[in-house]
Amino acid sequence: MHIGIAGNIGAGKTTLTTMLAEHYGWTPKFESVTYNPYLEDYYKDIARWSFNLEIYFLEQRFQDILDISKSTETIIQDRTIFEGVYIFVANNYAMGNLSKRDFETYMRLFEMMISLVKPPDLMIYLKCSIPHLIERIQKRGRDYEQSMPIDYLKGLNDLYDKFIGEDYKGRVLTIDADGLDFLNRPEDFSLITDKIDAELYGLF
Repeated sequence: MHIGIAGNIGAGKTTLTTMLAEHYGWTPKFESVTYNPYLEDYYKDIARWSFNLEIYFLEQRFQDILDISKSTETIIQDRTIFEGVYIFVANNYAMGNLSKRDFETYMRLFEMMISLVKPPDLMIYLKCSIPHLIERIQKRGRDYEQSMPIDYLKGLNDLYDKFIGEDYKGRVLTIDADGLDFLNRPEDFSLITDKIDAELYGLF
């Protein structure tokens, strides 16, 4: 079984992935932190190298989903191939960093790839408001995130809503994460696991 965790920057995906893996005995899979040979060039000239960078990420994420499809374990994945495409590539295109020609070529390649594998058995979407995301980002204190523009986060949130509401055709469990502190409040974590149990096993 393949479970995906989706959500904007600061939504708590990695924390929830880790906690659910421990709770259910699932195997966690986090985004590969391999060296991207295009990254240095990308930051020097974003428009020139965006297509190359995104194709490299697509290949890595496709390999991840192929590995998951061959596994006999239940895998819980922090961010799936779908978010890389429908959120971050779409955002790069909207910002003018990808041409229409490159974006359409990329999407044709993605659609061909995804036709060969199944989507996750369940996508858990951590839906968060901008104030909640900002609070979490400030709390975890990563230097490179502190100057992130609010408009950037809002743009990603809008893309997430479109992704979940229109683009993604798989099974989704939406968790309204505003006001939840599932790391420090056991009752909040239990609220989430009860919803997952009901969705996967028909309990409650």
